[in-house]
Amino acid sequence: MPHDLIAPGTVWLVGAGPGDPDLLTRKAERLIAAADVVFYDALVGPGVLDLIPAGVERVGVGKRSGRHSKDQGTIDDLIVAAARAGRRVVRLKGGDPSVFGRSTEEVDACAAHGIPVRICPGITAASAAAAAGTLSLTLRGLARSLTFVTAHAKKDEPLDLDWASLARADTTLAVYMGRAAAGEVARSLIHAGLAPDTPVVIAVNVSLPDERLIHGRLDALAFLVRTIGDRDPALLLIGPAMASRRPVPAPTRPAATLSRSSV
Repeated sequence: MPHDLIAPGTVWLVGAGPGDPDLLTRKAERLIAAADVVFYDALVGPGVLDLIPAGVERVGVGKRSGRHSKDQGTIDDLIVAAARAGRRVVRLKGGDPSVFGRSTEEVDACAAHGIPVRICPGITAASAAAAAGTLSLTLRGLARSLTFVTAHAKKDEPLDLDWASLARADTTLAVYMGRAAAGEVARSLIHAGLAPDTPVVIAVNVSLPDERLIHGRLDALAFLVRTIGDRDPALLLIGPAMASRRPVPAPTRPAATLSRSSV
């Protein structure tokens, strides 16, 4: 039975991936089916939400950059209250819960009340974006490392990042929640020594039907982000491995073969 996956009074933080339900892990899908209540972020794809069985309570808790419908403390309290009531709780988080997902706060809140909590990982947006562009986040001899950062900062405060360490020519930099700060990111990296013509990819609505991958150069990044809506989630990928590649042709159906009868 699906309910056997989650004991009453237990919490699972489940990675919902970048949006496409086909990119969920099999375990994530089974956990969703076993829940009594699902708390979900605004960035969880509609196809993923469609997998929640009828009769299971759904609670939207916002968590989109700049437009949080509930603060983290309130979310923690809701999760704890549901678990203490003996419910099977799934907390659906966009991407992977442990990549800028504030999973630690929710784990700590549960632990403080003696509530069992576990994490089911998910595909993070950087991996899905690279796959969509048939790109590799690392590349032998060109991109030897991969760095994830978030460009989310308090209003009117500059990004507090170590730009000198980020401006390396042999790495791929993935900037989450980077649309609003794209101009500052580009200027800071160039000032720290990264070449202005470094390839960039802006990944918009990754894995969804309206997905877009915009290729360009670092010094044009501020201009390029103006071509996307201010409500569309966007990820910035920066580094030599992001150089545009030829599109991979779609698979074609093999031509029919004629059989020859023996003579």
